[in-house]
Parts: sequence; C-alpha cells; structure tokens
Amino acid sequence: MRVNGIARYRVAFAAVTVILFMFICSVPRMVPTGFAAQPDHHQTQPDQQPLNITVILERIYLDGEISQEVVNETCWSMENFWAKYDQWQLTDIDDSTYVFRKQVDDISPLLKANGFFGVTEEGILTIFNGRPGQSRIIQSFFQIDIKKLESKIQEELYQGIPIKSKDHYVEVLETFKPYSVKEE
Repeated sequence: MRVNGIARYRVAFAAVTVILFMFICSVPRMVPTGFAAQPDHHQTQPDQQPLNITVILERIYLDGEISQEVVNETCWSMENFWAKYDQWQLTDIDDSTYVFRKQVDDISPLLKANGFFGVTEEGILTIFNGRPGQSRIIQSFFQIDIKKLESKIQEELYQGIPIKSKDHYVEVLETFKPYSVKEE
C-alpha cells in the first residue's frame, strides 16, 4: 500500500508526539526555588491525570468492506495503550484521535448476514446486499459466460447464492472462474 506524503507526515508527527508525551510523563515534577518541599507520606506517585483518547478501529475484510468501531479510552499509561493495539497499524493521528487499521482474513459481517452471489444483466458475477436484482451491489468480479453453465446453476445465480462463510465465498469464486469471459 502506498502512503502519501501527508500520511507519512501525520504518522511521524504522531510518533514524535507520543515520544514527547512519554518523556513529559516520566520527568519528575520540580518544586520551584524558595518553596520547601513537604514530604507526602500518603502518596508515592505524583498526581497524574489520564488522557481521554478516541480510538477508531478500521477492519478491512476480504470482500473489500471496511468497518469502523469508535472506542473512547481513558489512558493512564501510553505504554499500556500501545501494547493494547500492538496488532493494529496506526494510520492517522489528530489531536486526541488515533486511527488504527487491521486486515481481517474473513468476509465481513454484512456478507455473512445478507450477502448473495448473483449476476448482473451483463453477466458479471457480483455480490449483492440482498437478493440479486432488487439490492445494491457490494462487489463485482468478472463477466461469466452464462450459456456454458447448467440451467440449475444459472437459476441459482439469478435467485442468489447466500454467502455464509469465507470458505464458501472462496469456493464460489473458484467455481465460476473457469467460466469467465476472456477479453481479447
């Protein structure tokens, strides 16, 4: 994936901001000259206010769908924060909002719930959000030669083949790939 200049700048800015924040949090608080420091026997650590961070988690599924989840974090330790999201890729940071992304080796919940393989009027193998012909197109693949298919399979495509799992998604694509129309 190609990252543009602005995105690189934001990621570099985020890294510098995090390092600076970690440095500031680790520096002991100084008492101004002329004030007598009173030992506090009840408290061993300085008062530290938590950061309120908005985290946006983007999941990119095999079928191209992207889901977003917004999480509001109360962060006491940046070290723990980074450890919590170490399996994610930081893609953007803005003020107190961090955007993380992860590739998911599965089909999206939308496809599992309401996805159907079908064909358009032009014979393009397509995934619909609902039954073909009356639903919006989610993803299109390749044109297939409908005439080469058995009539039963043609009818299944016109009615819609439900997608329930990643394995079934891959199986259907592989089944129809030999029937794809080669562009000359």
